[in-house]
Amino acid sequence: MTIKVKLELASGQSLQGAPLELLADGKPIAWGVVDEDGLVAFAATPGKAQLAVRVDRSILPR
Repeated sequence: MTIKVKLELASGQSLQGAPLELLADGKPIAWGVVDEDGLVAFAATPGKAQLAVRVDRSILPR
């Protein structure tokens, strides 16, 4: 199964190249990198879980 996510920051900054993790019940199950359009796709096994996406915030400008 493929899970697609589009990310947009309120500030309008790009997240291109940002490494992301897809979490299922708080545990990482897939990884991806944001493309130039703010899109990322995760390959994941179907199942029942609470999903979340975690961004490595250390790469963001301050």
